[in-house]
Amino acid sequence: MPERIFKINELIKRELSQIILREADFPNTLITITRVETSERANHAKVYISVMPEAQSKRVLKVLHGLSYSFQQELNERLTIRPPKIKFVEEGEIAKAAKIEELL
Repeated sequence: MPERIFKINELIKRELSQIILREADFPNTLITITRVETSERANHAKVYISVMPEAQSKRVLKVLHGLSYSFQQELNERLTIRPPKIKFVEEGEIAKAAKIEELL
């Protein structure tokens, strides 16, 4: 991964975490941005989230998709670069790791 894309990923992760914390209200639910994957041309970014409890993940994703336009506008104001279009995706790696841990 080029250094530029790595820095963009970290910047989006940090800023979007703050925006979600301030803008979205999910009582008794913990939402974590685990990673961001930006395309090579930096025009699209997948934002992977982890939700605890897992039963709330579908609802949280639906709400985040509904708020993604306002999140995008906030990122546009905060960043000096043109941020990529964001898309929220449920993190599957954590569930896989938990299953492997349970089997061991």
